[in-house]
Amino acid sequence: MNKLLGYLFTPIHYLFFGLVLCIFHPVQWASLKFGGLEAHKRSVDLMNFFLVGTYFIMGSSVSFRNVQQLPENRPVIFVANHQSMYDIPPLIWFLRKHHPKFISKIELTKGIPSISFNLKYGGGANIDRKDSKQAVAEILKLGERMEEHNWSAVIFPEGTRSRDGRLKQFAVGGIATILKRCPDALIVPVAIKGSWKFVQYGSFPLSFGEKISWTVLAPLENEGGPLEDLVLRVENQIRAVVEGS
Repeated sequence: MNKLLGYLFTPIHYLFFGLVLCIFHPVQWASLKFGGLEAHKRSVDLMNFFLVGTYFIMGSSVSFRNVQQLPENRPVIFVANHQSMYDIPPLIWFLRKHHPKFISKIELTKGIPSISFNLKYGGGANIDRKDSKQAVAEILKLGERMEEHNWSAVIFPEGTRSRDGRLKQFAVGGIATILKRCPDALIVPVAIKGSWKFVQYGSFPLSFGEKISWTVLAPLENEGGPLEDLVLRVENQIRAVVEGS
């Protein structure tokens, strides 16, 4: 039934998703030109609010749970598992107080309404996966901006999306690179559950009526020990939520 209803509602979802992107492309441009970075950020936040709204067209439930008292005057590295592109809009909207930035493939900075514009001008890191020196330099610059502006970053340390919801081993590299320029950043795990089911049949049809949740878990301090141990603790916290009952 999820797949059958998906055939009916996926075109409607894509229509509204695309409309939001097309409408907010000039809105972002005007916001940045006439209002600067802060106005641009507000336009991106609002865009992602409406993008999250398109999930409900697919009968999805969206649950974002954050009971942590996270500081707003300190850089944060949100470390999350990654299941689909639909992980991202709720992270931007619900964590908007923390100015979350992303590490993205440089190819995404061209040709996608709104998304490409935001990646170019939003302050994240756009990396060339074929050029390790460029990638490291971009992530270091992101760490510097986080330190200067008290921004946050969202890191997906699995490297690729999980197609079945099972966690892959977390890599340390991206987190370690940011910490070189932003050593006092707070490490905050985020467990994403159910997003992979939304795209379990591919991009068409999307699966109707899936329950998707984001849970912000207890933060961890980087106390100077082996970073591999810290990342493993983060991975285990997320795994307990994602793969638990």
